[in-house]
Amino acid sequence: MDFFFFFSILDAEEYQPPIWKSYLYQLQQEAPRPKRIICPREVENRPKYYGREFHGIISREQADELLGGVEGAYILRESQRQPGCYTLALRFGNQTLNYRLFHDGKHFVGEKRFESIHDLVTDGLITLYIETKAAEYISKMTTNPIYEHIGYATLLREKVSRKLSKSKNEPRKTNVTHEEHTAVDKISSLVRRAALTHNDNHFNYEKTHNFKVHTFRGPHWCEYCANFMWGLIAQGVRCSDCGLNVHKQCSKHVPNDCQPDLKRIKKVYCCDLTTLVKAHNTQRPMVVDICIREIEARGLKSEGLYRVSGFTEHIEDVKMAFDRDGEKADISANVYPDINIITGALKLYFRDLPIPVITYDTYSKFIDAAKISNADERLEAVHEVLMLLPPAHYETLRYLMIHLKKVTMNEKDNFMNAENLGIVFGPTLMRPPEDSTLTTLHDMRYQKLIVQILIENEDVLF
Repeated sequence: MDFFFFFSILDAEEYQPPIWKSYLYQLQQEAPRPKRIICPREVENRPKYYGREFHGIISREQADELLGGVEGAYILRESQRQPGCYTLALRFGNQTLNYRLFHDGKHFVGEKRFESIHDLVTDGLITLYIETKAAEYISKMTTNPIYEHIGYATLLREKVSRKLSKSKNEPRKTNVTHEEHTAVDKISSLVRRAALTHNDNHFNYEKTHNFKVHTFRGPHWCEYCANFMWGLIAQGVRCSDCGLNVHKQCSKHVPNDCQPDLKRIKKVYCCDLTTLVKAHNTQRPMVVDICIREIEARGLKSEGLYRVSGFTEHIEDVKMAFDRDGEKADISANVYPDINIITGALKLYFRDLPIPVITYDTYSKFIDAAKISNADERLEAVHEVLMLLPPAHYETLRYLMIHLKKVTMNEKDNFMNAENLGIVFGPTLMRPPEDSTLTTLHDMRYQKLIVQILIENEDVLF
């Protein structure tokens, strides 16, 4: 069945449910069912996590005889050659298959782990049956994906474009009706991605999907190839940032176009920088914009700006406010009169990033650039490495350096020059890939120098 699906996102009434390819689903329904062969006698020393399907120490030949040529029949046995090691003997395809069986609280013979032997065998029979019957079909699943289907994409682009142009001419609504909720809930991650991709206001930073193995409850279809995701557990992967569901093999072909869903972003601090800006559809993390705006409004002349620390408890309060309220967090002077609390919260945000603003991939290149003795060559080397930063990281660093340059322009009041700020922000913005105290201590002067160069030459480098 070679057909594609289409979504409409204009309103709930126009919504059309997708049509998925059903061949693999039909095969799963046809797969042999597990048949447990019970041991008629009580087996001594039977592991407590096995049931009556355990037959003790028997040979492969005896196991084969017990299975009786019945498809899906299975037993468990202890190895004659290796006592204490256990084997699943399973009848499939007119032969007996033997698998080394393990238990660590769950049962497994490979990557998947199961609560029961019955589930393990059920999943195994489904996989064996589908991969036997549809090997060629599976190998070609990714060759004609619906993900970038020209008919689907064109139609969707036109409808989204009309929807967006209409919304631009209307005042922003503060209340969302029940009908609007219904329409939105029906939009899959695939449609969200396409809709956001063609939004004129969207900052089109490239972001890889954060795929993790996922167990789907009930039938699910791959949003890349439109085929059924077979098995009982771990049938595929889900992007934890945008919710895209695909086969593991299809995930290798999905473009780096993740559009994070705000509902899936649990916090602001400790969140990947690119993920956060794409989720909020901003150029930079909103915490950076909000904090810098507040600091420039009332703190540029504050003595020891960024060097003097605010109270740790109050800084944590600001962090919690951003995590809880996002861009609505109140960090005004009425709530936090000490500007050092805001500078502390901004520094903490940078320190908490899982990937620093100056990324692990570029760290050693920046350090090498800092070691160049000739000033002009060093500046050129720094500029070349800057071009390697991910766009969201580059834009955040650029904006921060413009701000820090303003701080240095008030040096006569705040006593903070580019070198002082380099000492503060060096280890905040860049960390070595390996967690080595020795490396960190050795590189501190180069970290300071890099930030100092970026501040002093921000108009040239960015």
